[in-house]
Amino acid sequence: MRKYFLLPFLAAVLFQPLFALSAESGSSGLVEPGGPLSLDTALSLTLQANAEVSAATRELEAVEATVTQAGVLPNPELQTLAEDRRRESRTTTVQINQRISLSGKRSARVRAAERSRDIAGSDLSATRADIRAGLIAAFFDVLIAQERLRLAQASADLAKRGTSVATKRVAAGKVSPVEETKARVAEAGVKIELAQAASELRSTRQRLTAYWGNPSPRFDAAVGEANSLPDAGNLDDVVQRLDTTPEMRRASLEVERRRALTDVERSSRIPDVTVSLGAKRDELLGRTLAIVGLSIPIPLFDRNQGNLGEAISRQDKARDELAATRVRVQGEAMQAWQQLDMARSEALVLESEVLPGAQSALDAATTGFEYGKFAFLDVLDAQRTLFQARAQYLRALSSVHRARAQLDSILGTGTNNIAEQK
Repeated sequence: MRKYFLLPFLAAVLFQPLFALSAESGSSGLVEPGGPLSLDTALSLTLQANAEVSAATRELEAVEATVTQAGVLPNPELQTLAEDRRRESRTTTVQINQRISLSGKRSARVRAAERSRDIAGSDLSATRADIRAGLIAAFFDVLIAQERLRLAQASADLAKRGTSVATKRVAAGKVSPVEETKARVAEAGVKIELAQAASELRSTRQRLTAYWGNPSPRFDAAVGEANSLPDAGNLDDVVQRLDTTPEMRRASLEVERRRALTDVERSSRIPDVTVSLGAKRDELLGRTLAIVGLSIPIPLFDRNQGNLGEAISRQDKARDELAATRVRVQGEAMQAWQQLDMARSEALVLESEVLPGAQSALDAATTGFEYGKFAFLDVLDAQRTLFQARAQYLRALSSVHRARAQLDSILGTGTNNIAEQK
């Protein structure tokens, strides 16, 4: 008897390392190689190790198993009955009972399970779209943070030069000491901006590598063109694509699933039939008798009326949620498109007018300083103006890429580029 109690204990001890290894392997991420990191490499790493995409894929696999289970036939039941303890007068009955589903119950269950599978697939597509959009936004955040750090470093060098020039002019008695104080205050402010830019770059790098499960970034720098402006497209095209967005597809599939569940509950109103076949041995008579039976429940009290009413109400609720989802998705898509169009227009104006104007002012101040018409502080002011314009341009670029990523997430654009092979 002891060995039967030892078997479960030994199995738990032997297989516990395997279970632990499986759990640990499921939570491990990837570590990107050192050196420059491109967007394609980031997409590939996310393809292999993103936990959210993997979880959505596992959910789809689980729901796929429910489709298989919904289509299986009920198992037969073996029943035996012995009457009387005395052998010479005992009656022994052995029979097999098989339940037969009527009114298409099995096909209704399969259809409901298939709709659940379709919803899981739609959720997977939505997750892929969200991950792809978030990854692209995080990648461009790193690109822009790198540019901000370089700009902040150049601004710090410029402020240091301005302080040095002001100190020399004060020592020469050409300007008031107040000018030196102003220059030092400006230099201190620029140093704070430099520290903030460095901190922001570290934060954006960690957010990017978190997509493939690496909390400690190893790549040297993200490589790409941060100033490449994505196309906003046409608003009419965005409106026409609303019915194919992941959220709209999921809401539509939920209506179909609720309709299928209603059919399941409606079919359950007709009871199943149980057929029995067997043999009965009567020792007293010395005869074996064949048994054929048929069992049909009488739906006198329980006609599944409550479950059917619930299913119908939830079907109506799903239709209402579909209408509400259409209104919400349309509003979110139009808002994202407007933000993208506005940010793109701002970036184009800064690129085509403000930056060239600031650069032209700096060139004029530099030329005038060389000919003795302007002071060096005028050159420093022109350089600060150019740096501020570049910082504003970087903020506009960040807004453009984030708005484009949000719009792609809503529309489900590019879902085949993330974890399609999962």
